Amino acid sequence: MATESPPAVDIDGLHKQFGDLTALRRIDLTVQRGEVFGFLGPNGAGKSTTIDCLLDYLRPTEGRVEVFGIDAQEESGRVRQRVGVLPDGYNTFTEYTAREHVEFAIESKDADDDPDALLDRVGLAGEEERVADDFSKGMTQRLMLAMALVGDPDLLVLDEPSTGLDPNGVRLMREIVREETERGATVFFSSHILDQVERVSDRVGILADGELVAVDSIEGLRGAGAVAELTVHCDPLPTDSVGAVEALPDVESAKIEEGRLITTCAGPAKVRVLDALRDAGATIQDFESDAGSLESVFAAYTDNGGDGGGTATTSDDAAAVPGVAE
Repeated sequence: MATESPPAVDIDGLHKQFGDLTALRRIDLTVQRGEVFGFLGPNGAGKSTTIDCLLDYLRPTEGRVEVFGIDAQEESGRVRQRVGVLPDGYNTFTEYTAREHVEFAIESKDADDDPDALLDRVGLAGEEERVADDFSKGMTQRLMLAMALVGDPDLLVLDEPSTGLDPNGVRLMREIVREETERGATVFFSSHILDQVERVSDRVGILADGELVAVDSIEGLRGAGAVAELTVHCDPLPTDSVGAVEALPDVESAKIEEGRLITTCAGPAKVRVLDALRDAGATIQDFESDAGSLESVFAAYTDNGGDGGGTATTSDDAAAVPGVAE
């Protein structure tokens, strides 16, 4: 019987303490092979600490981290041979050219990449002989990406990859992420740029105050955590419908405008709103909903859930809404 391959990343009970400061609170997380996983959280949430434990730059206080079934602490050298890293903080080598930086990465991994081809891929063609200390922030970011791509890594770890990049650089970054997953790589990246996360991620994890408070697809998180606007067209629409809707959990507001009830609520409350309207005697003819942005999801979890119990939540598939009049 064939043995199932281990996931790209498997984190079990990861806890990190710095003196009296708790940076990570028993995180459990699995990232599957070939997945693009976005890691979100406000400053100080613990994103970089998680990545540092993944790469054995930091040792966990408790817990276990495995990469492709390899213990990240016991066999960190094997892990790093399979991982390409674009770190959030870095310094270039004084007086090294762009080509020499990439050649250093190639030698470190005992790879046979063409350094000029990698520099061309990240948009640095023509800059091969330029000393990297003279690069702008965006050019340095491109150079670090070229180094991360050395050896066709099985796992690409990108910590704030869009920092310093202009719109063309951001677009190129997205293209490279797509190309890497097409060849079978897994991409794990941390970012504050919610639009970038939304564009490329298969799933997203949200970290708040060292706790993993949500893990799901973008659509799943929207359904579970986003505050969105629901507009319901009813005829008749009893005046006491507003009170019935406002009394529901997860409903922020409700009002009647031109025969329509407009409410702002979290995703799971939408079905309850429609049920409450029917119970109040309203006949629902149609409804429309703004799904909510990833920004609203992020705010919902980090503003309200960041102090919570540390249990990651996943949403179920959206429920069908029965009983809408034809």
